Amino acid sequence: MRALRTVLTGPHLRAFRLLFATRIVGQLSDGAFQVALASYVIFSPEKQATAAQVAQAFAVLLLPFTIVGPFAGVFLDRWPRRQVLVWANLLRAALVVLVAVLVDLRVPNVVFYIGALGVLSANRFILAGLSASLPHTVPANKLVIANSVLPTAGTLAATAGGAVSLIVHALLGTGNNATIGELVCVAGLYTVAAMFALGIGRAKLGPLELPQESTWAAVRAVARGVLEGARHLAARPIAGRALAAVTVSRFCYGVVTIITLLLYRNAFNDPNQPSKGLAGFALAVGLSGAGFGLSALITPLVSRRIPLPAWITLCLLGASVTELCFGLPFRPVPLLIGAFLLGVASQGQKICTDTLVQRSVDDEFRGRVFVFYDMVFNGAFVLAAAFAAAALPANGKSYLVVIIVAACYAVIGLWYGVRTLRNPVSVPPSNSDAPAESPTTPAVR
Repeated sequence: MRALRTVLTGPHLRAFRLLFATRIVGQLSDGAFQVALASYVIFSPEKQATAAQVAQAFAVLLLPFTIVGPFAGVFLDRWPRRQVLVWANLLRAALVVLVAVLVDLRVPNVVFYIGALGVLSANRFILAGLSASLPHTVPANKLVIANSVLPTAGTLAATAGGAVSLIVHALLGTGNNATIGELVCVAGLYTVAAMFALGIGRAKLGPLELPQESTWAAVRAVARGVLEGARHLAARPIAGRALAAVTVSRFCYGVVTIITLLLYRNAFNDPNQPSKGLAGFALAVGLSGAGFGLSALITPLVSRRIPLPAWITLCLLGASVTELCFGLPFRPVPLLIGAFLLGVASQGQKICTDTLVQRSVDDEFRGRVFVFYDMVFNGAFVLAAAFAAAALPANGKSYLVVIIVAACYAVIGLWYGVRTLRNPVSVPPSNSDAPAESPTTPAVR
């Protein structure tokens, strides 16, 4: 709280306060929109949610992170960023209104998804624009503090937005009218975010100088940079093996997430009362998030006693045992325990992987490496959605799929552990053990 007051109460930080408000209101809207999307596609009594429909919803949520995200910076370095924040938020508001009209017209899901994809793609420009604009709004000596409080506050706002959407849904009942009500609220919030951004000076957020190269050349440079980042990782076995392991782990986590969602939607509760299923799934996500939090506390302590690769191996093998012990019963209580433990294991591995990648790659390649990391990390979840669509029944209950997931965790854990032990390489020291900000995915991470 002291850090937040430091950057919000300074006499010359009006632009930062407006940028902060733009982010908070915008991410509040994002959380509300994601829950509205889920309630319409998955937890609507008019729709019988199948694995394919759930997979489509997750693909729409994550594809902008995988495809649009890396190229957003090309345009943010060519357009006034303040204008990007204003017009992208207004565009999101207009698209959300369009999506509400599509819901009212009961159009096929594919048409609805096109509108939702537009909203989420605009979101990638806004989040990248907020990060690029931040150094223009605070003194250099307060930049670390600002970078600490903004992402955390934004994540909390997104969570609160999901709760707001659930409250609106409960007040308006079930069905399309409730979804339309949620979407109207979201459009209003996006408009408010645009108004906050409008209060910032037009040239205040940069860019100070426009690049000389053409936009098309910059797009090609981004694509080339992603390939260069991948090659650099391939030549750095410490980072490359850790990234390979976390990618498989992310795939497994994605499959488990979709299993959990389908179980709460169609197995643990009456399919005709989807609001109970939504509440149950929200509890599972919350417990997994609590596991993330606990892992953030214990991983630094564990890493003082054992090497990071050893903790990654233990997390992967622990995730395998967790799936067998708590996933196979297909009952709510064991599933919730498993969600918590899987959150601990997944985040523990993620923190170690971020740290190993940061320490192992050359500084001049670090940005390109993390762009590739971001794409692979989110792409693994999209691949998990495609696998789930093909392999899972509508109620999510598949002993074979859970065993496959547990086996994947075990195989990648054993492979990583053996390769690391056979080829021990000292990890270069780092000035900071703090993990890089992880790419976030809607609802679960």
